[in-house]
This record gives sequence, C-alpha cells and structure tokens, in this order.
Amino acid sequence: MQGDVVYRQLRDLIVAGRYMPGERLTELSVSAALEVSRTPVREALRRLEGDGLVQGTGRGVVVNALSAERLAHAYEVRAALEALTAELAADRQRAGRVPPADLADLERHALLLEEVTAAGDLDRAVALNREFHRGIAELAGNPIALEALDRLWDRIIVSTRASLTAPDRPETVAGEHRRLLRAIVDGDRTLAGRIAGEHARATSATFN
Repeated sequence: MQGDVVYRQLRDLIVAGRYMPGERLTELSVSAALEVSRTPVREALRRLEGDGLVQGTGRGVVVNALSAERLAHAYEVRAALEALTAELAADRQRAGRVPPADLADLERHALLLEEVTAAGDLDRAVALNREFHRGIAELAGNPIALEALDRLWDRIIVSTRASLTAPDRPETVAGEHRRLLRAIVDGDRTLAGRIAGEHARATSATFN
C-alpha cells in the first residue's frame, strides 16, 4: 500500500515539474523528500522506469524526456487514441448513455481553460487541458484507452514542460475544443474523431 502511495506521489511530482528532465533521483534523496523509507521508494522508481518517466544510470535514475523523434511518435499515438475516444464518446451520446451533467461539466471546464490560458497561467492551463481531454476519454467508456492515454500524457507533459510558451493560437485551440464538444453532443462520431485527431496533430506541430 505504501509503495502505491509513494509511486503516485513521485509520479505526480515529476509530471508537475518538481523534478525536471535530466535531474538525478536517488533512493536516499527521494526518501528524505517524501519522509518514507527507501524500500517503497525503490519500488516506485522501478515502476516509474517501466512507465518511461525515469531511466536508470547505474547510480540512481534520471528523469527521462522523449527525444524529438519519439515525441513526434507519441503525438501520432495520442492523435489516434483521442480520435478513438472522441468517436466512442459520440457513439455513447447518440445512444443516450452520457449523463447531461457530464457534458455540462466539460463545457464549464473548457471555458475555465480559456480563462486560465488568457491569464497566462501556463502550468495550470496544462493541467486543465489534460483534464479536459481526459474527461472526453472518460465519456468513451473504454478503460484501456483511458489508461494508455494517461501514461502517454505523463510522458508528453514531462518532455514538453521546459519549452512551454503562451500559445500563439489560443482562439484556434478554444474553437477546436468547442467544436469537438459540439460534435460529441450531436453524436457525430466521424466529425468528433476528425476534430480530435487534427487537434492533437496541430499541437504536435508547435513543438517541431
């Protein structure tokens, strides 16, 4: 149980940017920071290495970032998975299986994301953007796709956080989010999938 808690804490710290790519983590330093023994830290570091978030170096591990080539590949997979989850969400909406309250929450979330982005709070915008897309994946009702996206998002965020800048197309991004939600509300799987895939690929282009 403690191993799971330490794993989640350390993963969250890495994704939040507390530990940046290239930074060395040792069992001793992490156990001191989290005020736990070294055994659950050792287990957590092994799991994080399996997730691709850290890489062994012989003396501890370092936080791992994707190369430019692998980041491009990651975005290709993200585009495919988010197109799939958007299609599935639209299917479930058309079948009457999506609670209206869930769609209303996503719409409010999209508006908050626009406000935070306009205010220049990039770290919070990144977190809200992920939650928005995760909300769509949850509507899809496919836990395997959701799990895969969670792991992929972790690696993408760690790999791109250092190059975060205010988006040069905030209105475009906000419009894509609104059109994606509208397609899901209308139960239009083809349009929802196309918008989601194109949106992820357009985001990838900002890091090339």
